[in-house]
Amino acid sequence: MSAAVAFTTAPGTGSGRWLRYRRYLPPLLIVILWQVAASSGLIPTRTLASPVMIAGTFAELITSGELPRHLLVSLGRVATGLGIGVVVGTTFALIAGLSQRGEDLLDATLQMLRTLPFLALVPLFILWFGIGETPKIALVALGTMFPIYLTLFAGIRSVDAKLLEAGSTLGLTRREQVFHVVLPGALPSALVGLRYALGVAWLSLVVAEQINADSGIGFLVMTARDFLRTDIILVGLIVYAMLGLSADQIVRALERRVLAWRPSFLKD
Repeated sequence: MSAAVAFTTAPGTGSGRWLRYRRYLPPLLIVILWQVAASSGLIPTRTLASPVMIAGTFAELITSGELPRHLLVSLGRVATGLGIGVVVGTTFALIAGLSQRGEDLLDATLQMLRTLPFLALVPLFILWFGIGETPKIALVALGTMFPIYLTLFAGIRSVDAKLLEAGSTLGLTRREQVFHVVLPGALPSALVGLRYALGVAWLSLVVAEQINADSGIGFLVMTARDFLRTDIILVGLIVYAMLGLSADQIVRALERRVLAWRPSFLKD
């Protein structure tokens, strides 16, 4: 590597910092152009609030305590639904992944359920569970169950057969092979499924919070829609986006810790 190239990519140099932060320039440029267009009247603020208006509304909602209150409600629904979905999806994946009979019993039914649209299930969930918190949590749980099931099932079935043979040679029982070979080998796929499930959880919540909700980020957005408050709607969308990004970063940090034994996670 030449000295010039080494200089431009060396951490701590001006060029190195430029390479690190240049990914943030396109969104920053979009926000600036958006604000200029709104200030000049090219974009009516009634149709699309400007970034300055959104920032002001964001601060107002936080100061009044309205946004934190709705946020805590939504977080509780997602956490409960995700927890149920992870437990159920993991259980089904273990049954189907570790046994051919289990796959024959569960997989076809789950694949059919996976293709059902969420909106079509809302009337049934209201009839079954009423209009309280139960149908909202049930929708989130159902949506998050399938990514966990699919990825963990695929991870279990993709474990190298040579590793299982090595375990048998070393005298491991089937139970020991499952805990020491199969599950660690399937863990990377399961974590990918968890990342996907977190995204689906927030998408499911948007639908769930339309079911006679009186709190939550989805309720805040739906109420703002009725009053044509695009600034509040965009605040809600930004909160959803930031929550999704934060959750993804948490799982990626978990990946780096629990998968440190993989060469792809070794530091340079």
